[in-house]
Order: sequence, then C-alpha cells, then structure tokens
Amino acid sequence: MPMNRREFGRMLGVTGAIWGMTGGPTSGATEAPKDAEGKVIPGFEKTKDDPAGAKGWQPVSDRKIRVGIAGYGLCKFGAAFFYQNHPNVEVVAATDLDPARCAALAQAVGAKKTYPSCEEMIKDKSLEAIYIATDAPSHARLAIMALEHGKHVCSAVPAVFGFEAEEEAEKLFHAVKKSGMKYMMNETSAFHEALYAKRMQYQAGALGKILYSEGEYWHDGIGTLGSFNAKNGRIDEYGWRRALPPMWYPTHATAYYISVTGKRFTEVSCLGTASYYPVFQEAANQYQNPFGTEIAMLKTSEGGISRMGVSWDMKNAAGEQGRVYGEKPHDNSIVGSRPPLPPSVGAGGHGGSHGRLTNDFIESILLDRKPIVDIGDALNMTLAGTMAHLSAKKGGEWMKITPYDL
Repeated sequence: MPMNRREFGRMLGVTGAIWGMTGGPTSGATEAPKDAEGKVIPGFEKTKDDPAGAKGWQPVSDRKIRVGIAGYGLCKFGAAFFYQNHPNVEVVAATDLDPARCAALAQAVGAKKTYPSCEEMIKDKSLEAIYIATDAPSHARLAIMALEHGKHVCSAVPAVFGFEAEEEAEKLFHAVKKSGMKYMMNETSAFHEALYAKRMQYQAGALGKILYSEGEYWHDGIGTLGSFNAKNGRIDEYGWRRALPPMWYPTHATAYYISVTGKRFTEVSCLGTASYYPVFQEAANQYQNPFGTEIAMLKTSEGGISRMGVSWDMKNAAGEQGRVYGEKPHDNSIVGSRPPLPPSVGAGGHGGSHGRLTNDFIESILLDRKPIVDIGDALNMTLAGTMAHLSAKKGGEWMKITPYDL
C-alpha cells in the first residue's frame, strides 16, 4: 500500500534518528537532511562540536587516500562522515542505485566520477578505499568484493546480516585475512564520550577485569519503517527494516563491552517479547520474527557477564547507552579524552563519533595499524546478536558464539 506524504515524512524523520541520536553534521558538512515536510531529520540538527575537537591534532602524513563512497539514501549517510573534508582524503567516486541520489552524493562529497552501482565502482583501479554506506543486507557482499579487488574497506553497521550472517562472517573474515587490507566497521558507540573514557581506563589496566557490562539500543518504531527494498530497487515500506529482529542490529549495544575491552563474547542466552506492532504479528513477515524487544545475557572471554538489549517498541525509551564495571574503581587521573580531529572535520552525529570514525580509519591506513573496530571486533559485536536472536526463538537456550581474531 503506497504511503501518503505525511506518512513518508514521518518515515524519514524517525529513520533519521538511528543515524544520529545526539548530533549532526557540523563544520564542513553538507546541509542537514530534511524530511518531506522540510524539517531537519532528528539527530542531524546543527550542534556545536566538542570544545577540544581539533586541539592538539597533528597530521601523520601528507598523503591523500583515494576513496569511493557508496550510498546516499534517506539520511544522506554517505556524506555525513566527513570524508570530503579530511585533509588526507580525496573523494574520487560516488555511487547510489538511484541516479538522482547518486548525483546528489557526488555533488555533496566533490566526487568527479559516478558509477551506477557499488560493484562497478569497486572495479575502479584508481581507488584505494571504499566507504560502504548502503543497506545492511549488502554490507558483507560488497565488503568482500572490495577486499578482493585490493581496497581498504569501511562499512556501516552491521558487518554481516540476517539468516546468512554466520556464513557471511566466515567469508568476510577470510577475505580480510587474505587481502591484508584494512577493514573497519563504523560502530558509532565506539567513540561515544563515556565509552571511550572507559576504554582508556581499561587499556591502562585501571579497571582490572570487567565483571559486568551492559549496553542498550532503544529505538521505538524502527522495525515498522520503510527502507531499501532489493526486490524493486526502491525505498518503500517493505524494505530491509520491516519486522527487523532487534538483535540483528545489535552493535550500538554490544560495543559497550567489545569496544571497551577488545575481548570476546563466548555464549549467549536471550529472551524476546512479542511486539504489538502489526508488522511483527504477520504470520509470514520476511524474517518470521515476532519480537520487538530482545534482551540477552552473555558470558565474556575474561569471565564476566554482560546484559545487552535492543528494542523497537518500548515507549519513553530512546538512545544508545551503556555501563561498564570492573574489579577496580575508575581512576580519575587517567585521561579519557577522545582523540582530536583535523580542524576541517566535524565531530558529527551519534554523540560526536562520525568524524572520529573516519579519521581513525584513514589513519589506520596511513600508519598501518588496526582501526578501532577491526574485523574481529566487528564480527563479534554482530554475531553476538545473531546468536541472541536464535536463542530467543528457542526460548532462551544458551548458544555458543564463534570468536574471530586476526
């Protein structure tokens, strides 16, 4: 059933919130995306970057990485991570399956080349890196193809998706290992101010073993919204988000252990509650998924416990947050400030994470080091959710999680 203008405007507005809960493009970014009624999509409002944003930044190289960007979509996501403003990046090419969005993306990021698909863009031998901001079901396939063509890859979340997640994880892991290229997943929680401070505490040994951690991603209504529909190549109410199992999109929550410690989840037990939204009650929705909320308990590789939750239908609950508790108290003498940014790069959405994720990925290439969310972290964050959903369907049965480390 086609949506009217007001329904489509609401779809744009609510969908936008997932991409930028606490901030939007600022210095050097394109104009904030707006819904059909002309209002800025929630989460992309212009806000001040953090005061220490560019203080102390030092360039690590004068080389420019030649980047291609795939995906503009509803929230103009391909332009929201400041590649076009980074001093070590030349955005060479852009692509989106919709010709109008492709042209708009190219203009927004200053790309001189456009391609009708990411697959075609990946074949461009002049490109060194690909930023994949496409629909979730295509992330792994496109990442593998780019790695096989000798490109570094930065992918939007999640790394793998859906019924094929375990099989895709194996293929993606081996593609990264065989290629020797850098792979990063853009998990925005990794650069949330509070999480990053805990990461610095843990890495310094101040917290000791993490006894208990929890992460939450609450976003009412997202499983009812329109998104890209691979069957017709359009954005509509039957796209990949429709009746989406909450734990198939877990990384904003699971990062609250993985991105702090770099350790692994080993087992999970999860329960789900049936959603009151009609799309989850349909006998044959595309994922055979009845759950609007899923809450998981996980065992960690250092002997701790985690509670991770994702919900699409709780009222008065919104955002991405977490808590981390170790066997030692927080040490206030340890500096937990996030790394500075180039003056031309804004902090951006999701709590000021966008610019920092891009800077981390680019510097990982220039300095030949691991990015903050490498392939091992990306797959463990994602597969924990995959196995959690399977556990929920089996009534809370404990499930093993395959660990991945290069």
